[in-house]
Amino acid sequence: MPVNPDSTTDEIREELIDTVRRFTARKITPIASDFDAADEYPAEIVAGMKDLGLFGITVPPAYGGLGLDLVTYARVVEELSYGWMSVSGFLNTHFMACFLLMEFGTPEQKTHWLPRLASGEIRAAYSLSEPDAGSDVQAIRTKAMQTGQSYEVNGTKMWLSNGLHAGLVVTLVKTADTDPRHKGMSVLLVEKPPGATHFEGLTVSKKIRKLGYRGLETVEFIFDQHSVPVANLLGGKEGHGFRQMMAAVELGRSNIAARAVGVARRAFDESIRYAQQRKAFGQVIAHHQAIAHKLADMSTKIAAARLLLYDAVQKKDRGERCDLEAGQAKLFASETCWEVVQEAMRIHGGNGYSAEYPIERLYRDAPLMIVGEGTNEIQKNVIAKRLLERHAL
Repeated sequence: MPVNPDSTTDEIREELIDTVRRFTARKITPIASDFDAADEYPAEIVAGMKDLGLFGITVPPAYGGLGLDLVTYARVVEELSYGWMSVSGFLNTHFMACFLLMEFGTPEQKTHWLPRLASGEIRAAYSLSEPDAGSDVQAIRTKAMQTGQSYEVNGTKMWLSNGLHAGLVVTLVKTADTDPRHKGMSVLLVEKPPGATHFEGLTVSKKIRKLGYRGLETVEFIFDQHSVPVANLLGGKEGHGFRQMMAAVELGRSNIAARAVGVARRAFDESIRYAQQRKAFGQVIAHHQAIAHKLADMSTKIAAARLLLYDAVQKKDRGERCDLEAGQAKLFASETCWEVVQEAMRIHGGNGYSAEYPIERLYRDAPLMIVGEGTNEIQKNVIAKRLLERHAL
């Protein structure tokens, strides 16, 4: 995105948000349902996001990025999700990889990777879950044993969004058997040719079929004696992987909250428009109290969800721990999104069940936010734990 050197940071932020809003209206919203139905990778949309500089929103200008704050990033995700929630997924794992490199990478790792990530030359994925380890991160089994100047990686990783098209995958592995288990975990920067399904001991599975969140591939990685250079150990030291990945998860949960706000906002806008056009019993249904009350509740909860989201990312921007706030934002926004799309379907009646209207797609996309980046049951555990710590007697 070209930037006027005389612009203030606030002007740059608002210009970017306005540009993304117009890009979404022109390039995403009109084709979202067709691409979703075909589960087709939207190459032109991704190319347009690259041209806008979206893959480097938070990367410092010294590495070729826009260097903007997390509130701006959250607003961008909301606007993209308003058009099609899947599109925001192209940014999330990439953004988390950028954060890990900026926060924990060695100077050499930052210099090597960040400019290419910021430009969109390569995209990144984030690999944490396994077939038997999701919310229980410490249960991972994928091992990386050092042999000379490389690690030999063996194991299976699951639920990799962007996994096929990514050129860099930040991967949590076990580098030692320790007690407690998390002290033996490290993050490796796994390189692979974008689009390759087989590469030197790494196999990428076919796309996992999903209820929603289509167009963006979700795959499984199988490591069989795959070699990763020691230089690709994030931060250059073993044993810090759990802490590093959990710091990124705070941002992932804020991303989920931003997506939820975007999807809920779209469902509300579709509903209030429809309610003012559809007639029943001699008047538009928006004038029926049952419908009017639904619209009032929907709008109020969306506004509250957005404020929780901004509170979390502003705290992260200040360099403070925000797992409590990110958990609250993710929990409330995702549950709000699910409630809003259900009410939107009720307002649309039979039409909401038809693929001719976007509500059907939003209804399929909304559940992802409830389980993504840690289920909402896990969020409640995190929230309760932090509250008890803060209010210990």
